[in-house]
Amino acid sequence: MKRVIPAAALLLILGGCGARGELKRPQGVAAPATPYGATEAPSTGDLLKAPIQTRPARSDDLIESSDKRRSDEYDLPPSN
Repeated sequence: MKRVIPAAALLLILGGCGARGELKRPQGVAAPATPYGATEAPSTGDLLKAPIQTRPARSDDLIESSDKRRSDEYDLPPSN
């Protein structure tokens, strides 16, 4: 019990160490190249935004009628 309390306190302290702030490009690092056909270079926010292909829309294909399957006479157990 004496070891559990300090370990839990350490985990709580370490959990609060994460800093959240705006991402900035380090000094001396060039910006990414402007894409072909674009009029201006993308901003940091544009680069961090996920493209639509990575977040596809949900498609709810509801089964409107459920038909019973006919029996498959070839679905036999393997022979020993």
